[in-house]
Amino acid sequence: MSPARDAVFKFVALQARKFPDFSLEELQTEGLSDRDAAFAHHLYGLVIKRWFTLKDLIQEHLTKPWAEMLPPPKAALLVGTAQILFMDRVPIRAAVHESVDWVKTNGGLRAGGMVNAILRRMSALVEQEPEKDPDADVVMPKPGERYFGPEMERHYRDRWTDKLDELPLPDGRAIILNEPTMKSDPMRRLEAATSHPIQLLQSWAKHMSLADVRKVAMHGISSPPVIINTTHATSALPADVLRAHSVPGHHIYTGPMSDLGRLLRERTDIWVQDPASTLAVGSIADLSPKVIYDTCAGLGTKTRQLAASFPEAKIVATDIDLIRHAGLRKAFEGHPRVEVIKYDALRTRTDACDLVMLDVPCTNTGVLARRPEARYRHQPKRVEELIGLQRQILADSLRLLPALGSGGAGAILYSTCSLDPRENEEQARWAQKWHDFEITRESRRLPEGGPGEPDERYTDGSYAVLLTR
Repeated sequence: MSPARDAVFKFVALQARKFPDFSLEELQTEGLSDRDAAFAHHLYGLVIKRWFTLKDLIQEHLTKPWAEMLPPPKAALLVGTAQILFMDRVPIRAAVHESVDWVKTNGGLRAGGMVNAILRRMSALVEQEPEKDPDADVVMPKPGERYFGPEMERHYRDRWTDKLDELPLPDGRAIILNEPTMKSDPMRRLEAATSHPIQLLQSWAKHMSLADVRKVAMHGISSPPVIINTTHATSALPADVLRAHSVPGHHIYTGPMSDLGRLLRERTDIWVQDPASTLAVGSIADLSPKVIYDTCAGLGTKTRQLAASFPEAKIVATDIDLIRHAGLRKAFEGHPRVEVIKYDALRTRTDACDLVMLDVPCTNTGVLARRPEARYRHQPKRVEELIGLQRQILADSLRLLPALGSGGAGAILYSTCSLDPRENEEQARWAQKWHDFEITRESRRLPEGGPGEPDERYTDGSYAVLLTR
């Protein structure tokens, strides 16, 4: 058993047990070579990003509902099918063999037989005979050995055309299936092809054209590039590893990932940040706030942007999540203008500020290519709970602003990485109605770029608005 595959099988089984509330733990690859660790992370990422695609095709051959299956056979089928469909450098027979061996050990012989049968059917969906060299010698098996013959190939179309016999790929191509197995209903077919739950697609269709729904869903299967915010660079950029993005002030990192950390430690004037993420702070770059509270700071990406954009401002940053708060404190240790405080300490602060930055928790529907697990958590009850939380955060932030009638100014910069108007425009109108805010500098960005398009065009989606009184 390959140690890399074993690590992925075990972790996917854990996630199958928790679905859709994926564990926040990281895939454990300690002890693996760099090559094996990269393979494991790539394979695991495929499974998570295409979970519904894999499940939909597998379900056609199950004798009982997917929900009733135990985690080990689910993991074996998901990981095996991901390799068969999407990893053309992995021999199909190796993907089948190791999946069956693993589930026999972890799920029993009967599970092994079931997994073997279904993965053979998955193989039959994509296997094509390779062209044979008539002059090549045929090597016969030795006694007791199984003869597999030449390794089967997968065939592709240059572009995905939404036909019943194809699956889209991040590079814009499509895998050709040997049978028209995709759903005839367009929305159900898009659900399976891009692994976005039908309720999420339907929620987009309420405020987007069907063309935009399709565009955003396809964006979700993209392979996002690493984008660097270079707006505040103070010296020449390393041209060998940075290529200009279509949005000014941003570059694509093209060097080895193992070198990225070193570059960012050496250059504190640049950092990883998508253009959609920079939109909120960039929209107020002409203002001059003196005291800023960043109360949903996460790990501090927008905090760093605030500090660079307003070199005269004092910034007070915090986050309610303990792990993120620890990272935030470490990131700004010793910074002359950024004070990191405990979240509970906000209640005792008496110094009013000019600006409150609220990068609030949201459904993450603008960043599903980077956070694919968020798509599976998109359920009506959870969305309503998030909307209530966002309003509570907005209301709680009022005490940090100068009191109405005091003569002081104050504003809230509200932002999300969501595409849902209920989390965006409707929240701004709620603040306007109930808390006497004026809506200014409102902007919304749909994800750009996608399968087959150059990295220079890629951006996530986001929303930002400045609320003033």
